[in-house]
Amino acid sequence: MAHPYHHALSSVKKWGGTVDDFIAVHAWFDLSKEITADFRHRALRHHAEGIFMAETIFGPTLTLSTGRIIPTRWVGEQHVKEDLGFIPSFADWVKAVRPEPWMGRTARIEALVDPHLASPVVEVT
Repeated sequence: MAHPYHHALSSVKKWGGTVDDFIAVHAWFDLSKEITADFRHRALRHHAEGIFMAETIFGPTLTLSTGRIIPTRWVGEQHVKEDLGFIPSFADWVKAVRPEPWMGRTARIEALVDPHLASPVVEVT
């Protein structure tokens, strides 16, 4: 698994600037390693929606130390492509999740918590 530093070096090679110009974006993509330290961490951010989320967090562009301005999305796309070879959708990740019975268990709590639900009508005959 590539380290954010190595992704940042790759960004420097591609667009110029310094490692510090890119390291925060690459570290953010891999922050999910705190949750699970294997390839499954990528399901959280390594997809198209994750790339757009990075743009929301870091802004639409990055201004490099050289003054060059590049789209943040380019850096996200580079990161995901280097790790996976392509940019999957979040749906691609979800399709790979094996459903377990506990995932679908839900309790219907509406009647217990919603004061605006009408009480059942009881007809008197």
